[in-house]
Amino acid sequence: MLQGAAQPPRRQRISLTRGRLNTRLWTVNAAGAEPPRGRGGQLAAQRQATIVAEVNSRGAITVAELVDRFGVSDMTIRRDLDALDSSGLLHKVHGGATSVGLRSAHEPGFDAKLTQESAAKQAIAAEAATRVQPDSAIGIGAGTTTYALARQLLRVENLTVVTNSARIADVFHGNGRSDRTVVLIGGIRTPSDALVGPIATAALASLHLDLLFLGAHGVDAEHGLSTPNLMEAETNRSFIAASREVVVVADHTKWGTVGLSTFATWSDLDVIVTDNGLSAAARKAMRDTGCDLVIAN
Repeated sequence: MLQGAAQPPRRQRISLTRGRLNTRLWTVNAAGAEPPRGRGGQLAAQRQATIVAEVNSRGAITVAELVDRFGVSDMTIRRDLDALDSSGLLHKVHGGATSVGLRSAHEPGFDAKLTQESAAKQAIAAEAATRVQPDSAIGIGAGTTTYALARQLLRVENLTVVTNSARIADVFHGNGRSDRTVVLIGGIRTPSDALVGPIATAALASLHLDLLFLGAHGVDAEHGLSTPNLMEAETNRSFIAASREVVVVADHTKWGTVGLSTFATWSDLDVIVTDNGLSAAARKAMRDTGCDLVIAN
């Protein structure tokens, strides 16, 4: 009797265990695969929701950052980005992802933008650099494409560079050349690492530049060049007013984007250098503005 009385609890425990096992098997079979887990047991759906929130907050993120954050392989992160891109929740780009439908006042950080369209930016920078002659005084606005341009200009002799980007100034200072002058304009630092505001505007008022290179948050046939930062818009206008010729360097993804504030209309500009990813419709619209269009290959 004692032995028989001990048997029901054992059978009950076995029944519960089998119940859990059956439930687990049903979940795996229904989904096709067990949801992968990352650091801390985080499910793929939770991880993807976090990725979307981070991209929407910052504007862009890299695969390397996500691998480090979640403790999973880069292939896992790339599969996450593929799924989120297919769902329209973000744009997968080379090396990471960017937000979709950025609001006109959103300003991504410099590092977030640095990995976006990197090959196109290098091609644009190489093409734009051919326009710079020795003994020139040039302006270089802040941005990741202009940062790539600065690196291309290290070979140009006897150059005076005026910039509102500490990162661009460091490119020239780090080279150690004695035949160039670098003027770093001060001001309030933006999320994209531009120095802007009244101090920058006042400094530019007394300068005269042969050539100016500017990037842009948005390029649009109707609205011209725009930025989400009002003070940066004012500083860029001052840059343009101080320059004899203005060259815009912007990759094809900027076309059709409109930021909060327009800082240049097409009559303010001379040349725009972009990459061969620009659509045929956009090329036609660009030519109709009267600004010279140069496609970098």
